[in-house]
Amino acid sequence: MNRLVYAGFLRLRHTACFWTGIVVMAAVGLILPLHKFYLMQKYDGYEIPLEECFLTYVPLIMIIAAVFCSLFIGTEYSDGTIRNKIMLGHSRIDVYLSNLIICFAAECVMCLAFFVTDLGAGILLLGFFASGVEMVLAYVGCVFVLCAAVTAIYTLAAMLSQNKAVTAVICILGIVLMIFWGAYIDSRLDMPPVYEGYLYQDSVTGEYIEEEDIPNPYYVDGTKRVVYEFLNDFLPGNQTAQFWMGNAVHLWQMALYSAIVTVVVTGVGIFFFRKEDIK
Repeated sequence: MNRLVYAGFLRLRHTACFWTGIVVMAAVGLILPLHKFYLMQKYDGYEIPLEECFLTYVPLIMIIAAVFCSLFIGTEYSDGTIRNKIMLGHSRIDVYLSNLIICFAAECVMCLAFFVTDLGAGILLLGFFASGVEMVLAYVGCVFVLCAAVTAIYTLAAMLSQNKAVTAVICILGIVLMIFWGAYIDSRLDMPPVYEGYLYQDSVTGEYIEEEDIPNPYYVDGTKRVVYEFLNDFLPGNQTAQFWMGNAVHLWQMALYSAIVTVVVTGVGIFFFRKEDIK
């Protein structure tokens, strides 16, 4: 498998979507601090911590990774590379795992491109992290494990579908729907159990009227809340939404779930790829 991984890394140097992903991530990493700094100058006294723009890369890398994995692996099918690898004696497990490793490594490089420009411009314009280095490193580590889980899902889709256009559509639509579903679940969990009462003055009579607390009919409680909380920490799309909105709390638990997803999805992908009819 080492030879397959090495050959894959050599191929990355000539892969346009890989370099495009790096440029996009680096550009976004530079633009975000500049935009936040502009807002701080426009609204005098408005402080924006570096964390607010640092974690914005999470949903972006998920979408870029969907495009990259589908095109990178899909091209191997269209060029007959996967068939040739198997004919040369490489096992299907090695072929599958080598593509998984290469795609994950490429995504890590894209993330690093974002880190370099975002931290370089962000520290200069916005200052250092307010939450401390330890917390930021914990977030980054958890996101990398999340990237591995998402890459495992993309690799499964790409290795089992020999049409790269179909794979790209499935991967992109899939992660977008997962992120929106995650944002929906997260917003439901953030709803208060009651709407607090308030006091207001009637514009006609001038009397003060006090409204009582009103139970929130959309509040999630009981068993349904337990299920929602589990899904919010377990599903990759829900984790992405939490990092995007900056309210991820159970970091080590989320990292464990991502590791489980990576192993299970990879195992399922290898099982079905060994039965795949390579054209």
